[in-house]
Amino acid sequence: MKKVLFWVGLLLLLLVAGLLVYLKFFLPNVENAPVLTVEITPQRVRHGAYLANHVTVCMDCHSTRNWLKFTGPIVPGTEGEGGEYFGVESGFPGKFYSKNITPVNLKNWTDGEIYRVITTGVDKKGNAIFPVMPYTYFGKMDKEDVYDIIAYIRTLHPIQNNIQSRSINFPMNFILNTLPQKAVPLKKPLKSETLLYGHYLVSIAACMECHTQQDQGNLKTELAFAGGRAFKMPNGITVSANITPDSATGIGNWSKESFVARFKTYSDTANLETITPDKVNTIMPWSMYGGMNTSDLEAIYVYLKSLPPIKNKVQHFELNAIQNK
Repeated sequence: MKKVLFWVGLLLLLLVAGLLVYLKFFLPNVENAPVLTVEITPQRVRHGAYLANHVTVCMDCHSTRNWLKFTGPIVPGTEGEGGEYFGVESGFPGKFYSKNITPVNLKNWTDGEIYRVITTGVDKKGNAIFPVMPYTYFGKMDKEDVYDIIAYIRTLHPIQNNIQSRSINFPMNFILNTLPQKAVPLKKPLKSETLLYGHYLVSIAACMECHTQQDQGNLKTELAFAGGRAFKMPNGITVSANITPDSATGIGNWSKESFVARFKTYSDTANLETITPDKVNTIMPWSMYGGMNTSDLEAIYVYLKSLPPIKNKVQHFELNAIQNK
C-alpha cells in the first residue's frame, strides 16, 4: 500500500511540475509580432495623440500624474516616461511599474512588436504584461487606430527613465502567462452610426473594466457598468460610478448636455481642485477624457443610455477611518 501511495504521489508531483513548466515556459500562446511598418504622417500622429491622451488614455499610466490635484493630471514633460507603480498596497499581486514608451526605450522595437504588446499583452521578449493595461479591450481596436497610436508614441520626446523590474507574487507569476489573448480587431463604425460608434469608443476606452465590480479578479458581467469597484487611494477609497441608465442610482436622469459638461468641467487642468488631507482623490482621469471631442462624448452617452438599467447605489469616496477621528 505504501508503494502505491508513493507512486501516486510521485505521479501527482510530476503532473504539477509539468503544468508549472508549461505555464512558465510555453505560454503565452499568441501569434508572432506582425511584420509591420507604420507610416508616420501628421494625420496619424494627430489622431494617435487624440486617442492616447483622451480615449484609450495610454498616457494616463505611462506618464507621471500629479495626485495633489483632482483627477491626477499628467505632469507636463513626463508624457510616456512610465514608472507609475501598481503594488500590493492597492490590491495587486506583486509590484508592477508602467513602462517607458518614449523612443529611448522603444527604439529597438519594431512596429509589429509594439502592435502586439498593445493588442495581446505580450512584449518584445515574449513576456506577458499584467492586465492593468487593458489589452483585452485594445485587441478589439480597429488596426488603423492602433497604427495611429504607434505613430504618435514614435514621436514622443525621448526621456531617459530607468524603470524598476516587476515582482510577481505566487501563483500569479504562473497564472499571468495564461491571460494574453490573440487580437480580434474590429472595424470602426462610421461616426454617423452613433450607437455602434459609441459602443466602439466605450470598448477601446475600457470603461467596463473600472465601472464593473470584480470577484477574485473576474468581472461580474451581470453588473456590467453598474459601478461599485473600489480603488485604494493614499488616504481612502474611491468607488466607480454606476453609469447604467438607472434613474435613481445611475445616469438615467442625465441629459446629453449635462453628461458632456461633466467631462468638460475638468478639461482645463489649471483649474483643478487641490486635494487636501480631508479629501480622497479619484482614479478617473477626468482631465484626460475632458479633451475628448464633444461628438464622441455624445456617442458614448447614446450607447450608455441603451444599456439595461441596474440599480446600484454607490458611495464614491470613503476617507480612511483614522483620518475621520
